[in-house]
Amino acid sequence: MEDKEIVSLYWKRDERAVSETSEKYGAYCYAIAYNILSSPEDAEESVNDTWVGAWESMPPHKPDALSAFLGKITRRISLKRWRNRNAAKRGGGVVELALEELKESIPAGQAVEDALAERELPRLIDAFLDVLPDVEQRVFVRRYWYLDSIADIAKRFGFTQSKIKSMLHRTRRKLRDYLRKEGAYE
Repeated sequence: MEDKEIVSLYWKRDERAVSETSEKYGAYCYAIAYNILSSPEDAEESVNDTWVGAWESMPPHKPDALSAFLGKITRRISLKRWRNRNAAKRGGGVVELALEELKESIPAGQAVEDALAERELPRLIDAFLDVLPDVEQRVFVRRYWYLDSIADIAKRFGFTQSKIKSMLHRTRRKLRDYLRKEGAYE
């Protein structure tokens, strides 16, 4: 079923919307949730919460890119679940490492998660990503949106882990410089 048809089902409050969404985007949303949570049970719960979130969001939203819309909901729900689960402990998981890496590029005085949630910063990051070479952009997004591990990214792109780490380091430095130039830093 096409995305527009699925969105139309949500707007009609037809419960088939959820089953069609699950069939088409279940694996995609599960991969996002699992990368963040590293737990099949928690990932499954996040995906189920995504379907509820989509049901509650449409209407009024009528997304053009249903996959991006669902991915954003899944990511937000999974990060919230991860934060709640890890509030009392610090681990060495992929999420924490990725957020720690980004700290050097995000303006001081803000938690990375809070800064990313604001309207202006995502707009600036999108503009920054638009000017990056394709591979650099895709590697950055795999690491900081999908929260893939360095090893998974290296395997996906056929690079060494060292090359991926270097590429991400250079890209984060470019992002920091770009955000300074755009006035995101005080």
